[in-house]
Amino acid sequence: MSTAIHPFTDRREAGLLLATRLQRFKKLPWTLVLAIPRGGVEVAAILSIQLNLPLDVFLTRKLGFPNEPECAMGAVTETGLTWLNPELFSHDSRKEIPYQHYLDHEILRQQEEIERQEALYRKGKKLRPLDGLTVILVDDGVATGSTFIASLHSLRTCRIKRLIAAIPVAPPETIKHIRTLVDELEVLDMPEPFVAVSSSYEFFSQIEDLQVLNYLRTADERLRYTTQGSLTEQKAQQRSAR
Repeated sequence: MSTAIHPFTDRREAGLLLATRLQRFKKLPWTLVLAIPRGGVEVAAILSIQLNLPLDVFLTRKLGFPNEPECAMGAVTETGLTWLNPELFSHDSRKEIPYQHYLDHEILRQQEEIERQEALYRKGKKLRPLDGLTVILVDDGVATGSTFIASLHSLRTCRIKRLIAAIPVAPPETIKHIRTLVDELEVLDMPEPFVAVSSSYEFFSQIEDLQVLNYLRTADERLRYTTQGSLTEQKAQQRSAR
């Protein structure tokens, strides 16, 4: 099934299209946009600005197979949760690979990268408390879904009120799985056959750390500006009503 939207021009367009689908959350109190770095941050920043919602990152790292780092066997999240893809492990025939030894090393390596990102993106601060919040989790696209699915499982342990998935593009089978893990789902395109996330964009450049920091800063400044403007307008209306 395809919604015939793709290819997107870039991540910005994907964010704008998702924002039109999620207008019901605009300025909704106790709602937070969470982005999976790095590519997801650009999409989520546009969503945050359009919906006047706060933005933060949710740090999750893919666990790659030995000699095949792009083939995800699972993912590890900043809350300490490790999720392994049961389909890959149950059907993989490469029994000669010492998975446990390699897996322990790979988890440690990705946890170190999560710590690096935390120090850079949040200045060393841990993830804010999510109790009672509506959370919109965003990425720039999903293939096998390991990082996104691991993030959803992890967020479910954080006592949030509602969990929303916002995804520009993903294969139908992955979306079928994700749909079982969330309260609401917005996906723009489910092409068949699915080739790769990058194939659904005309421009899909690598996002660097400095760009992530810029997106986070821009979204925060825009939110503070609009919030201050709303407060000023409310005070003016109160004065005129006296």
